[in-house]
Amino acid sequence: MKKLKFIFAYLFLGIIALSMLIPFFAMINLSLSSSSEIFNYPPSIFIKNFTISNYINVFTSLPITRYFMNSLFVALATTFGQVIFAALAGYAFARLKFKGSDAIFIIILITMMIPPQVNIIPLFYLMRELHLVDTYQALIIPGFFGGFGVFMFRQFFLSFPKDLEEASIIDGCGVLKTFFHVALPLAAPTVATLSIFTFISSWNSFMWPLIITNSDNMRTLPLALAVFKGSLRESTNWGDLLACAVICTIPTILIFLIGKKYFINDLMQGAVKE
Repeated sequence: MKKLKFIFAYLFLGIIALSMLIPFFAMINLSLSSSSEIFNYPPSIFIKNFTISNYINVFTSLPITRYFMNSLFVALATTFGQVIFAALAGYAFARLKFKGSDAIFIIILITMMIPPQVNIIPLFYLMRELHLVDTYQALIIPGFFGGFGVFMFRQFFLSFPKDLEEASIIDGCGVLKTFFHVALPLAAPTVATLSIFTFISSWNSFMWPLIITNSDNMRTLPLALAVFKGSLRESTNWGDLLACAVICTIPTILIFLIGKKYFINDLMQGAVKE
């Protein structure tokens, strides 16, 4: 009976996984098809006329390499900054007791309930006053701060063994040295989890780069999708659009595969209590 439950459970999970993979497979399949074959009905499961012309058009019609490098640089810098700031803040709230720490932490949690669209106008005015419009700083710095990362690290450091902290202090380590050499390495699963979430969020960001950038050299890759999506007066080249979508998807898959081991470990640590 127990074995039968496992079979049904894996079968159910397999069906869910397949339902999520079908759209991704269709996107890759159609991106390698000719424009006439994309609208065939009924749609063919496998490609009949294989072509890479859609990908060639993507790289020749737009400076897609520049957009890609912009997105990669912004996503990596944002991820690095948020992990460092969130880890420092989480460690301070968990291990360093100071006046008003609980109230400040509650305020940080409240900011998680505010839709990010509400902050766009005041954030734009702030960047304009700092003369950072259409710069990498404007694309990166706002992503450094987030309540979700602070909450994650605080919960991890609350369970951090106090004996290790005391041992490092006895060895002559200060607060920062204890954090960087003892606490942060042990928080590798949390670092990987937040890195994955932050990278994907920054990589897929559309609204903020659209508002804060003016020049073509500062555009990010998601904005290229809007270029291939035709307006009311123009027809959409679906083959090029799907090829660009595949290019946009590849880095997010790679970053998840790289951090998958730590991500799963973090989930397991949160699910199992001693």
